[in-house]
Amino acid sequence: MSTDLTSTDLVRRTRHRLRSRLSEYPALYLPFARRRYPGPSPEVIGPLTELVIDGYTRCASTFAVYALQLCQDKPIRLAHHLHAPAQIIAAARAGIPTLVLIRGPRGAILSQLVREPGVALRDALVAYARFYECLMPYRDRLVVGDFEEVTHDFGSVVRRLNARFGTSYAEFVHSEANVRECLELIRHRGRLSPTQLGFESGLVTRGELRRELADRGRNVSLVDPADAWVPSAERNRSMSDLRERWQRSDIAERRDRAERAYRAFVTGQVVTGQGVPR
Repeated sequence: MSTDLTSTDLVRRTRHRLRSRLSEYPALYLPFARRRYPGPSPEVIGPLTELVIDGYTRCASTFAVYALQLCQDKPIRLAHHLHAPAQIIAAARAGIPTLVLIRGPRGAILSQLVREPGVALRDALVAYARFYECLMPYRDRLVVGDFEEVTHDFGSVVRRLNARFGTSYAEFVHSEANVRECLELIRHRGRLSPTQLGFESGLVTRGELRRELADRGRNVSLVDPADAWVPSAERNRSMSDLRERWQRSDIAERRDRAERAYRAFVTGQVVTGQGVPR
């Protein structure tokens, strides 16, 4: 397969690199994000924010947002889905309760590349490592939710959030019915319904959301699988190809750096040896 980059590939790669660098700096990135994302989702941190849920892309942000909002009697004003360290840093500095999501780099990055084929694996590895490295100075002001815990026992994550920040959010019960409701919302997310997106940000109540879903009825087909936010057979085939690329020796240093960043952020202990090409 040819490794020559087209002009479109170069533009995409440059844009991804620039965005990942700028998104580390609140003063630079957040004003831009507020113009680019006026709402209802993603929601950028602001004066009304009660809680921030964010992390590197493909780390179960959507599941966490729905799981939390669905079990509350009153919507929570969330800042979420920006996938930018700047938002998390701003929240930490302001003392706003913050849940940072993380997933092992292999799972997060390969899932990202299936969804964003214009992103280069080498660049994604560096972006992932930088994301969590720049958050390490703020880690003691955050709650960390690992992908496996978020997707299998989110109630325990909410419990830690309450204990750390003195909040009283209702805990998600990881029942089959509750998980199914979250996954259905994820499948429908690509419709970009203002009601559903507003629910994510705490602008719409659970009752209003459920009434809209009931009005849609069973005759409305789901979004195109290519736009869905859950795994599919086509994505699984792409993932198989990416797994082979993941093992290449020419990305070993970047791969190791991403793994160190993951372990350091999950454990809270800095891992030495991160001085590799950026």
